Amino acid sequence: MKKLTVKSYALKHKLSVFNVLKMVKSGKLDTETVEENGKEVTYILLDTNIETDNKEILPIVGKSRMTLEEEINKLNREVEFLRKEIDLLKKGYS
Repeated sequence: MKKLTVKSYALKHKLSVFNVLKMVKSGKLDTETVEENGKEVTYILLDTNIETDNKEILPIVGKSRMTLEEEINKLNREVEFLRKEIDLLKKGYS
């Protein structure tokens, strides 16, 4: 069984420290509190079975690699769509 600090657990799973602390307080994660150098440090106990069952932890899925030009074109289409939507909303309130 491996132990991680709250911060390292958050970095590993790309979560905020706040969300990890909420999971700890609600009992969704097994923890162990140890006193080191006069401070209490909370360690999260990692178990592979628990890691796969936890629904709040999203697995890192390999993204398909887009070229920079494809990403820019996609973003430009989204911006154009949002501009049209804003224009429609402005006309509705006028």
